[in-house]
Amino acid sequence: MNERDALRALAADLPHAGDDAAVVDGTVITTDMLHERTDFPPGTTRYTAGWRAVGASLSDVAATGAAASAAVAVYADEAFDREELERFVAGAVDVCEAVDAEYVGGDLDEHVEFTTATTAIGDVTEDGSVTRDGAAPGDALCVTGEWGRSAAALRLFERGNATDDDEAVERANELFRFTPRVADGLALAGSATAMMDSSDGLARSCHQLAEASGVGIELDRGAVPVHPAVEEVAEDSAERFELAAHFGEDFELLCAVPEPEVDAVREACPAGLTRIGTVVEESGSEVEARVTADDEPLPDRGYTHGDG
Repeated sequence: MNERDALRALAADLPHAGDDAAVVDGTVITTDMLHERTDFPPGTTRYTAGWRAVGASLSDVAATGAAASAAVAVYADEAFDREELERFVAGAVDVCEAVDAEYVGGDLDEHVEFTTATTAIGDVTEDGSVTRDGAAPGDALCVTGEWGRSAAALRLFERGNATDDDEAVERANELFRFTPRVADGLALAGSATAMMDSSDGLARSCHQLAEASGVGIELDRGAVPVHPAVEEVAEDSAERFELAAHFGEDFELLCAVPEPEVDAVREACPAGLTRIGTVVEESGSEVEARVTADDEPLPDRGYTHGDG
């Protein structure tokens, strides 16, 4: 089974399986694991790894509309290098500070490859928490920020490693250090009917939100905000959309917002909020037809653990 199949299998006994984070008595908690072979391309600094790993869990807190409060991490490797360990912790501390949270420690272990497991917690505000199952026909489909930055980073890592281009590798590390959208999640919490982060990519996230809410989604390709770095690596408009919609790991927010509230919420989102489509009635039994882009089925393709 891949990750999504495993979550479906667990859903009968764990009704909240599949949401970005669990909410227990007003506390939001989430955990993630990242590995060197699959998550950190050659050239990724330990500072970037610490930032990105802890940031991934903070992004899950953001997707619930909660205020992030703290994070911890497990750091495992074949051996401990003091400088690398300190740089990892520095990245973890800095990404927490970027969202007004605190890095409070973790655990050390030995492993066959560099691996990190992170946990973040947050507090539900008076606006309540948001899940991915409340979208309703007529809602506007919106996203924060710009998409494709992680895809561009991977291309730049590849380019830099192949040509010994230190500037390309440095640029890739910068792109990998995203800001978790905690402030935007807080701004959206009182209005969004459904919300999730985009670790699996825009297209797959749309399918996940549509499935959870029992709705369809009509997407406007031209409305998707694409990160400027994509222009550095994409050859044409088709590849540009591919990197923005199907690669994943951008850690932006995807949400459904009632039409009358879009303008007000947009003003409150620090990373910006762009309407990219509309939530509609679910159409037919074809899974691929659940989400369309410019009236064509949008493939349910993106990042999934266990695909290969």
